[in-house]
Amino acid sequence: MSRQIGMWLYENGGGDKIQKKIIKKLKNRDIDVIAGLNLRNALAKNGKIYHNDTILTDLDLFFSYNAGEQTQYQVFLYQALNRIIPMINSFDSFSLTEDKFQTSFLLRNNGVATPDYKLCHRDDSHQLKKIIKKWDKMVYKPTDGWGGVGLTKIENEATLDTLLPFLNQMDLRFFYVEKFIDYDNSDYRVDIVDGKFIGCYGRKAGGSDWRTNVTSGGSVFLREPNDEIVNLAIKACKVCDIDIGGVDIIYDREKEEFVVLEVNGIPAFATPEQEKMGLDFNKKKINAIVELIDRKTKK
Repeated sequence: MSRQIGMWLYENGGGDKIQKKIIKKLKNRDIDVIAGLNLRNALAKNGKIYHNDTILTDLDLFFSYNAGEQTQYQVFLYQALNRIIPMINSFDSFSLTEDKFQTSFLLRNNGVATPDYKLCHRDDSHQLKKIIKKWDKMVYKPTDGWGGVGLTKIENEATLDTLLPFLNQMDLRFFYVEKFIDYDNSDYRVDIVDGKFIGCYGRKAGGSDWRTNVTSGGSVFLREPNDEIVNLAIKACKVCDIDIGGVDIIYDREKEEFVVLEVNGIPAFATPEQEKMGLDFNKKKINAIVELIDRKTKK
């Protein structure tokens, strides 16, 4: 009996073509794929999770790879489904890397350098004023944001005073801030699959902005990592117990060391435009994901 997995992979930016290549390679290994399984359209009842005529809980594995269309309902079913069948990434590693504080907390406790950070209860906002005096500059981060959305650079106490009323209106339970790192406004995005290095590229902030995220105006450029950067990325993914990870790394000029800014559980493949400029890791990444799925579904 052949193995059967479910897949939900983003379709923009060349994702549809990537999905077809993965499906073809899996078929060659006698692994059938039911694609387009958006958990938003799933229904759970009596111990089963259904997506139209597909019983998701009977699959051998579910591969979810779509950062831009997630809803709370999907994530809730993601957790339930992972109690029954294997997932890539697992719900635990997915939820960990979705939370910047939890990720930084775990990385720091396992010897991986990250920016200095503070987590404050919303009623302890006076702590933020003490922190800004100590750090000079800091960055407010939503713990569950992505793509640079919501990142706010706080350069002095006056900026903080302007920001606090806005944060209070959002009814946040806590504030997470990081010390602003003195760096060259560029980073390394290192892709890791199943503990192995796949590829790397650089991102540079655009104009007067300091954020390197492409969705925030940053641009991608070819960049080769050294062994220290690769090993740091591999260790970060191992600590987070994540199958597929994109690790954002910058160089702290003050401390003279590389630090991990973030571990992303759904790092994008190179777009067709990026492939034309020389980013050529897609084939290697596809092969590694196929190997990973094959191994995880072996009976």
